[in-house]
Amino acid sequence: MHFTDLMQFMQFASLHAFRYLFPMLRITRSIAVPLEEITFDFIRASGPGGQNVNKVETAVQLRFAARTSPSLPDDLKERLPALAGQRMTKDGVIVITARSFRTQERNREDALERLTGLLKQAAHRPKTRIATRPTLGSKKRRLEGKTRRAGVKSMRSRPAGDD
Repeated sequence: MHFTDLMQFMQFASLHAFRYLFPMLRITRSIAVPLEEITFDFIRASGPGGQNVNKVETAVQLRFAARTSPSLPDDLKERLPALAGQRMTKDGVIVITARSFRTQERNREDALERLTGLLKQAAHRPKTRIATRPTLGSKKRRLEGKTRRAGVKSMRSRPAGDD
């Protein structure tokens, strides 16, 4: 084995070790968030659950400091507050609570899926509108419509010579 082959193998192996040691939440091809930036708190879920409801903490509260995250691009951080709404605090922390399922694992997956969906939506850049001039036909149609409405409204008034 040549030295260059060994170096390539070590880079490949260290990349996989890095992925194993520091798992990432993949948002798009170019955006990934390390799971160490996301915190999970387990809380008691409300609703039916029998005897377990008061002693098992199955609901998950996910917290992600989006404003201070180095993993997110600036333009995504600008679009995120409008999309997150009530789920983002004044400090820029996204809080997602998942309590739909009966297990911590499934609620944790659900919260991560919802965070991923929100970040994917924010990652989508809206198209910039290109200003165009109205066509001659659209101008004529608009003026014809205005003339027709003016005729309808003038027919509603009293005739001019009836005093």
